[in-house]
Amino acid sequence: MELELRHLRVLCAIADAGTVGRAAADLGYSQPAVSTQLRRIERFFGEPLFVRGTTGVRLTPYGVEVVAQARDVLARADAIGRRPAAGAAGARQTLRVAATNSPVLPGAVSRFRARLPDVDLSVNSVYASSRIVELLEEGAVDAAIAADYPGMELTHSAAVTHRGIVTEPTFVALPSGHRLRHRAQVSLADLAEDAWFLTPDDGAGWPGVFYAACEAAGFTPVAVHEFLGDRLQLQSMIADGLGVSLVQPTLTPIPQVLVKPLAGTPLWCRYVLAWRRGAVAEELAETLFRSAVDAHKELVAQSPHLRTWAARTWSIAGT
Repeated sequence: MELELRHLRVLCAIADAGTVGRAAADLGYSQPAVSTQLRRIERFFGEPLFVRGTTGVRLTPYGVEVVAQARDVLARADAIGRRPAAGAAGARQTLRVAATNSPVLPGAVSRFRARLPDVDLSVNSVYASSRIVELLEEGAVDAAIAADYPGMELTHSAAVTHRGIVTEPTFVALPSGHRLRHRAQVSLADLAEDAWFLTPDDGAGWPGVFYAACEAAGFTPVAVHEFLGDRLQLQSMIADGLGVSLVQPTLTPIPQVLVKPLAGTPLWCRYVLAWRRGAVAEELAETLFRSAVDAHKELVAQSPHLRTWAARTWSIAGT
């Protein structure tokens, strides 16, 4: 078998869907046809690309590498024949992007660069979404990935517009020896006596939404440690039993940490793409948006705890 672009599309569809059946439906094929195609593709690569389970499939470490490369190849193939976004032949454009603490950023940047290689990205890490809005209003950045919360949507002037990338539930990270380690999901009220690691005020509603959820659950946190740093360092402190933390559901836990959904899903977070009207061409905004959405889909494909929860309660889609 010779590897073709259609084979790469099959791999990406399965990774995005999480099951062969859903991927077949998305592609317009029968499930047996996609299963047969996958077996042939895996024989071509010489080892499994997916681990099969009762709830679907997930990428093997080698599969993650192959699918990432497949996405880049497909993006470059899709870009063949496109005119440079900057307009003049040979000219290059720099898109200034600010981004909050979002796991979609690395994948979004790599996909954008593959799809529009003639556009340079200058990325600035900015934690507070309120500050991101200020930078957009001031013209200091052209586009941004920010966060907001249901009922507290991002506000800005008419000079800026935004589009939701994904709305996802907030999960909790516990030490592997935690008393609630055997539960499939954890009630927020059952964590009333635990110490918490919380990121600082983001100017968009956090951590107010957390305290409101705790109040609704009937308690006030006994101890809160403000933390804004490396995710691995945070997980190490959780593993040592120093506290628990609310985390993005696509977080990959270290061996001594468990990531579990919260019962009733009391907390949600939405990531949004925002950009300056008139300063960012439609093609650039659409490419950056699709790159972020695809990056999140790949994170979901690598997060069995999120996919297991989603199969029961949530249809994952960019909004």
